[in-house]
Amino acid sequence: MLSAFVRAFRTPDLRRKLLFTMAIMAIFRVGSFIPTPGVDYGNVQQCVSQIDEANSLLGLVNLFSGGALLQLSVFALGIMPYITASIIVQLLRVVIPRFEALHKEGQSGTAQLTQYTRYLTIGLAILQSTTIITVARSGNLFPGCAVPVIPNDSVATILLMVVTMTTGTALIMWLGELITERGIGNGMSLLIFTSIAATFPGAMWSIAGGANGATNFAIVMVVILLVIALVVFVEQSQRRIPVQYAKRMVGRKMFGGSSTYIPIKINMAGIIPVIFASSLLAIPGLAAQFGDQSQEWVIWVSRYVARPEAPLHLVLYVILIIFFAYFYTAITFNPDEVADNMKKYGGFIPGIRAGRPTAEYLDYVISRITAAGSVYLAAVALIPTIVFIILDVGANVPFGGASILIVVGVGLETVKQIESQLQQRHYEGFLR
Repeated sequence: MLSAFVRAFRTPDLRRKLLFTMAIMAIFRVGSFIPTPGVDYGNVQQCVSQIDEANSLLGLVNLFSGGALLQLSVFALGIMPYITASIIVQLLRVVIPRFEALHKEGQSGTAQLTQYTRYLTIGLAILQSTTIITVARSGNLFPGCAVPVIPNDSVATILLMVVTMTTGTALIMWLGELITERGIGNGMSLLIFTSIAATFPGAMWSIAGGANGATNFAIVMVVILLVIALVVFVEQSQRRIPVQYAKRMVGRKMFGGSSTYIPIKINMAGIIPVIFASSLLAIPGLAAQFGDQSQEWVIWVSRYVARPEAPLHLVLYVILIIFFAYFYTAITFNPDEVADNMKKYGGFIPGIRAGRPTAEYLDYVISRITAAGSVYLAAVALIPTIVFIILDVGANVPFGGASILIVVGVGLETVKQIESQLQQRHYEGFLR
């Protein structure tokens, strides 16, 4: 592995891409510490030190922003508006025929969908920044903190803060696209990777410095390594469905007669089910936070649904993850479309007739694989949480299920791209 990194930096073109990517990631982290105009930075630091970040309503968004959200920085929204916009555009392909037609047009259609995603990202950034500023003004962003984080709440100041946070989101989106075009790996994924990885050292240091620090630190490290090994093993696993293409004459040439396979990953939905489940479970907590704290339903929701360690919360979390795993897989993989394409080009699965029987067979295989994938997602999401609850590390939870899946997944994809470029430049043939 170390020799591969040395070869990567010895290759001028690849070295430029790696250095460019690391420079953009550094700029992204610097922007996470620049406070938004109108925010009292000293009061924000005082309030952040008093809250339980893991149980905060905006904990997931704060994780994806690398801690910038609770700092109310210019990059407070992080990459979350773009993620939400991308998911919405993907889901709208099922509802809006125009979006599905653009998806099938190839590169030009994909470029148009990307443009729609950018517009929607800006709209969501305006909405989310307004919401966060409103919550911060009311004091609900930092419950129990007596000092105001926005001393001057005039209309001009609020508008300036909204424009600044929205502009920060647009800048993050541009930085991610720069990495994709001129650097290594997927830009948006690497920025998410940077945000999450930046919170790990501080969280691990807090665990080591707490009660039973050495024991808890050792247990957490063992759990982290075991879960990472599980994620690597499952994410690299796939079911290969064999496909045979019949020979056919086109003019005077013979085509076809080749054998290939359809690679189906065990976890086809990726991290999306975990994000969806976490977002939906945050809604009852949001409603309870703005309700009358003396009402019975508010007390019940705060006690049994909003708390991550509550048994009902964990059960609902698992159910939602399994549901969204099936839901998102059904949207992204269409057995009928795959079967039609295979039939069009003379392909068939050995032992299965082309057309409708092939679609039914693919649907059967996908259903079985998704069952295993959804259980795997639920296990990865719950194992760290349960261990941290038992150890009572509270807000110092460094590795949740979503964090591990994103960090390991992005790391594997980036390493694969580096290896592919190394093979292009350092190919060793039969003769040395």
